[in-house]
Amino acid sequence: MTNKQLVNPLKYLREAVKTKIYVKLKDGSEYVGTLVATDSTMNLILEDAVEVADNGRRMVAKVGKVLIKGSMVEFISFNPELAAEDALVG
Repeated sequence: MTNKQLVNPLKYLREAVKTKIYVKLKDGSEYVGTLVATDSTMNLILEDAVEVADNGRRMVAKVGKVLIKGSMVEFISFNPELAAEDALVG
Protein backbone atom coordinates (compact mmCIF):
# COMPACT_ATOMS: atom_id res chain seq x y z
CA MET A 1 0.00 0.00 0.00
CA THR A 2 1.39 3.42 -0.92
CA ASN A 3 1.34 6.34 1.46
CA LYS A 4 -0.38 9.22 -0.34
CA GLN A 5 -0.07 12.69 1.12
CA LEU A 6 -3.01 15.04 0.60
CA VAL A 7 -2.06 18.50 -0.62
CA ASN A 8 -4.26 21.55 -0.23
CA PRO A 9 -4.72 23.16 -3.69
CA LEU A 10 -4.74 26.60 -2.04
CA LYS A 11 -1.01 26.15 -1.51
CA TYR A 12 -0.47 26.20 -5.28
CA LEU A 13 -2.77 29.18 -5.69
CA ARG A 14 -0.89 31.18 -3.05
CA GLU A 15 2.41 30.27 -4.71
CA ALA A 16 1.04 31.65 -8.00
CA VAL A 17 0.65 35.22 -6.65
CA LYS A 18 2.45 37.66 -8.99
CA THR A 19 2.22 35.21 -11.89
CA LYS A 20 -0.13 35.08 -14.87
CA ILE A 21 -3.03 32.59 -14.64
CA TYR A 22 -6.04 31.52 -16.74
CA VAL A 23 -9.40 31.25 -14.95
CA LYS A 24 -12.58 29.66 -16.34
CA LEU A 25 -15.80 30.48 -14.51
CA LYS A 26 -18.90 28.33 -14.09
CA ASP A 27 -20.87 30.72 -16.33
CA GLY A 28 -18.39 30.11 -19.16
CA SER A 29 -16.46 33.38 -18.79
CA GLU A 30 -12.69 33.12 -19.13
CA TYR A 31 -9.97 35.48 -17.90
CA VAL A 32 -6.21 35.72 -18.13
CA GLY A 33 -4.36 38.04 -15.78
CA THR A 34 -1.73 38.45 -13.10
CA LEU A 35 -2.86 37.05 -9.75
CA VAL A 36 -2.51 39.82 -7.16
CA ALA A 37 -4.28 38.25 -4.19
CA THR A 38 -6.32 35.25 -3.10
CA ASP A 39 -7.90 34.02 0.13
CA SER A 40 -9.09 30.79 1.73
CA THR A 41 -12.33 30.82 -0.31
CA MET A 42 -10.42 31.19 -3.61
CA ASN A 43 -11.60 34.73 -4.23
CA LEU A 44 -9.14 36.10 -6.78
CA ILE A 45 -7.93 39.54 -7.73
CA LEU A 46 -6.38 39.72 -11.19
CA GLU A 47 -4.51 42.71 -12.58
CA ASP A 48 -3.93 43.47 -16.28
CA ALA A 49 -6.77 41.03 -16.93
CA VAL A 50 -8.08 40.12 -20.36
CA GLU A 51 -11.42 38.45 -20.97
CA VAL A 52 -11.10 35.67 -23.52
CA ALA A 53 -13.63 33.37 -25.18
CA ASP A 54 -13.89 30.10 -27.11
CA ASN A 55 -11.64 28.23 -24.67
CA GLY A 56 -9.01 30.94 -24.85
CA ARG A 57 -8.96 31.25 -28.65
CA ARG A 58 -10.33 34.79 -28.88
CA MET A 59 -9.77 37.98 -26.89
CA VAL A 60 -13.02 39.72 -25.92
CA ALA A 61 -11.88 42.74 -23.90
CA LYS A 62 -9.10 44.18 -21.78
CA VAL A 63 -10.66 44.62 -18.35
CA GLY A 64 -7.74 45.74 -16.17
CA LYS A 65 -8.34 44.79 -12.52
CA VAL A 66 -11.02 42.22 -11.79
CA LEU A 67 -12.34 40.50 -8.65
CA ILE A 68 -13.50 36.93 -9.16
CA LYS A 69 -15.61 35.26 -6.48
CA GLY A 70 -14.17 31.89 -5.54
CA SER A 71 -17.51 30.08 -5.74
CA MET A 72 -17.72 31.01 -9.44
CA VAL A 73 -14.37 29.39 -10.38
CA GLU A 74 -14.63 26.22 -12.45
CA PHE A 75 -10.90 25.76 -12.90
CA ILE A 76 -7.56 27.59 -12.95
CA SER A 77 -4.58 26.98 -15.21
CA PHE A 78 -1.16 28.10 -14.06
CA ASN A 79 0.01 27.99 -17.68
CA PRO A 80 -2.11 30.63 -19.46
CA GLU A 81 0.09 30.61 -22.56
CA LEU A 82 -1.19 27.11 -23.31
CA ALA A 83 -4.74 27.59 -22.02
CA ALA A 84 -5.36 30.84 -23.95
CA GLU A 85 -2.57 30.77 -26.50
CA ASP A 86 -4.51 32.08 -29.52
CA ALA A 87 -6.09 35.01 -27.67
CA LEU A 88 -2.82 36.11 -26.09
CA VAL A 89 -0.92 35.99 -29.38
CA GLY A 90 -3.55 37.85 -31.41
